[in-house]
Amino acid sequence: MTKLGMVINKSRCTGCRTCVLACKMQNNVPMGINWNRIDNDGARPDGCQGTYPDVTRNVYPVACQHCESAPCVDNCPTGASYKDEMGRVLVNYDACIGCETCIQSCPYGVRTMNEAEPVRDPDFNYGDWRVPVRPGNVVEKCTLCKERTDESEKPMCVVCCPMKARVFGDLDDPESEASKLLEAHGDTVEVLLKEAGTNPQVFYIRSY
Repeated sequence: MTKLGMVINKSRCTGCRTCVLACKMQNNVPMGINWNRIDNDGARPDGCQGTYPDVTRNVYPVACQHCESAPCVDNCPTGASYKDEMGRVLVNYDACIGCETCIQSCPYGVRTMNEAEPVRDPDFNYGDWRVPVRPGNVVEKCTLCKERTDESEKPMCVVCCPMKARVFGDLDDPESEASKLLEAHGDTVEVLLKEAGTNPQVFYIRSY
């Protein structure tokens, strides 16, 4: 079995948002929504915690966690949200009726929907020609760059990260770089909202 996932090293992430822009351009994501975001724990987006000069930042890059026990998949009334044979949680845009049940079900707030016709600036499609163009009123989100990873290429957020904070790979392969990182960092590895019981396939290496 293949179980694609990602390990994000928070000690390397600076919150620069290169991953956010790389994802948007690669996947033809329209204005007003993002598939990828940077959360800054305890502070405004570009702020920090503490009082100068004793300040810290605790940033979390957040996108779809591609959960093993995905509530979006379990609760989708049409089967539009599904988990594929490579472990990715995906959306069948043709089957999506825009009911937003999956958006309400996701504890990570990473699913988005254009309630009107998507607007792009410039006013044409951009990014990878292999990525399907989504109409309005369907849910969209991170696909782990399906069109790239289908061809054994890395997701664009991984490719473009200037600090090499992201590592992508097969979590079921003990020889993959991602699996080796998880084993090496052991006690400092965490997942988001562990108490939700979703078993994410995106892991974070703590910076402390």
